[in-house]
Amino acid sequence: MARPRKFVESDVVTSAGEVFAVHGLAAATLDDLVRATGLGKQSLYNAFGGKRELFLRALSEDRQEATRAVSEALAHDDASPLERIRGHMLLMAIEFSSSDRRVSLTTRALVESTGEQDPLSTATKAGIEQLAGVYAQCLEHARESGEIAEDANVQSLAMYFVAVSRGMELLGRAGVGRAVLTAIALDALRTLHGERTEVVDKQP
Repeated sequence: MARPRKFVESDVVTSAGEVFAVHGLAAATLDDLVRATGLGKQSLYNAFGGKRELFLRALSEDRQEATRAVSEALAHDDASPLERIRGHMLLMAIEFSSSDRRVSLTTRALVESTGEQDPLSTATKAGIEQLAGVYAQCLEHARESGEIAEDANVQSLAMYFVAVSRGMELLGRAGVGRAVLTAIALDALRTLHGERTEVVDKQP
């Protein structure tokens, strides 16, 4: 009879995800994962198949959480579609400027992806498309309500907001302050109307 596993896989994936969020896939070591999860190297291999496979499991969890968070942020019926996106972008400017915030696995994977047809690149592309789908739904509502032009390309705009948000996350990690991230968020919205901010506050 096989011995029962004495750990909860979801807990292991969460702990490993925290390691990968700090170090990334390439730099994270098995020793890092052993310390974080409490499992031996052989147990990690037996349960997940290896470091890359464990990263992909953690990335899948991160993708679902990221999609859920954006969906909830854009789902408030008491505000117009663009007001929802505006609030969401401004909130990210605050969150991403926090000095103790780790980069999400979705953004980590985007940076480390080679673009080749491998599981990491495939999973990364799927995550980006899933996020874009949430933005697209809100932008479609904005088009239907007349907030943006009738001929607006909703799909490309949705991917644009994914690019802006992931870029803001990386800039925040590099130490760019809240004022600049806020200006970026507002400029992203003004782009929908062909406008730009006249002055950008360069203070952190």
